[in-house]
Amino acid sequence: MRRRFQNKTFDEINITPLMDTVFFLLIIFMITAPLLEYSINVSPPKMDAVEIKPNDFMKVIHVQKSKVIQFEKKTLSMDQLLRRLAELKDSPQGSKLKIYLRADRELRYGDVIDVLKTIKKAGHSDISLVTESEK
Repeated sequence: MRRRFQNKTFDEINITPLMDTVFFLLIIFMITAPLLEYSINVSPPKMDAVEIKPNDFMKVIHVQKSKVIQFEKKTLSMDQLLRRLAELKDSPQGSKLKIYLRADRELRYGDVIDVLKTIKKAGHSDISLVTESEK
């Protein structure tokens, strides 16, 4: 007599290990993605500055180490700067105006950003930072 074994064939794929692996990778990526944003080593390039040639469509804002803002040869507060830049934006040549920000190298980064926010709030979007020549 011959014994018959009941061999069941499995025609289903067991996806439990696959799902475990996918969830594990998802958790790893969720943890590491925010860390990658803050761990980038930023080394700004050295600038060989080109001389700025003055024209009618440029204005330079000077910010000294003592946080004194000078614009159009006048010392202004942040509110006065905002008003003056808004006036310039509303002028006929306001859309063509280019703003240059020249800040002291020892000034805190946050102070420079505050001035940039004020320029942006006045409606200007063409803003450049002035650097010194390496030579």
